[in-house]
Amino acid sequence: MGKALVFQSDFGLADGAVSAMHGVAFSVSPAIPIFNLTHNIPAFSVWEASCRLNQTLPYWPEGTVFVSVVDPGVGSERRSLAVKTATGQVVITPDNGTLTHVSMNAGIAEARVINETMNRLPGSLESHTFHGRDIYAYTGARLASGAVSFEELGEHVDPGVICILQAPCASLNNGKSAGCIEIMDVRFGNLWTNIGRTLLIEMGVAHGDRLIAEIRAGQSLAFRGLVTFGKSFADVPGGEPVAYINSLGNLGLAVNQGSFAEIFSIGAGQDWTISVEKSEFREMLQKNLASGIAAT
Repeated sequence: MGKALVFQSDFGLADGAVSAMHGVAFSVSPAIPIFNLTHNIPAFSVWEASCRLNQTLPYWPEGTVFVSVVDPGVGSERRSLAVKTATGQVVITPDNGTLTHVSMNAGIAEARVINETMNRLPGSLESHTFHGRDIYAYTGARLASGAVSFEELGEHVDPGVICILQAPCASLNNGKSAGCIEIMDVRFGNLWTNIGRTLLIEMGVAHGDRLIAEIRAGQSLAFRGLVTFGKSFADVPGGEPVAYINSLGNLGLAVNQGSFAEIFSIGAGQDWTISVEKSEFREMLQKNLASGIAAT
């Protein structure tokens, strides 16, 4: 049996695209265990593809091959990459930013530019719009089956020159943590931020504390309100917002038995920023400021 092969794309399941990729992989070797991460990435959303890889990759064993195809530049001069993570998984994907979170979190130990002439489904040379089937699924399956080695895929490239998307880094300043809403817990409408648990510890946040959360879409204020910091959703009554540590160890915002995203019309991505501070800290700051003004 070969290594696990895990597919991700923005193709959806309404037509035969995903099935074609599975068919190519199965034709390379019926012994490969084939899985789907998701095929419901919003069309062309490289950012979400990067986030979903980050959500999933750490829980797969060494040697697992991921094929991620969100490729608005298909057929252009953009490169095709195979990278080996510091924990031993392999990701095959366009060099368009899909590796952003893998690079920041799992870490990239080695990278290769895929030779698209050598690593290509036989008979597909004249097809320029379905590299997910013709190059990525085919190459991923050959790698997972052991028909080709990682080193044979193409020339070495410095991981430092791989395309990385820009987004606000999480930070702590004057008792306030700030970052971005990276992605949604889609089915339930929960917001997942890049503000890590360690920043909340530095803030002295404890379960039961009230936080002032402020969310912006670019420069526009989208939400400002008080949320309770809890262990889980049930720490607040149904219909009330709650802040919590999500399954990735980062700050999340939810509504118990409701959708925070729908109720407050919140989105996710690089332009959606968030800050949180303890309400008691803000009150203390305001009192100190008022005292200082009174003293003058």
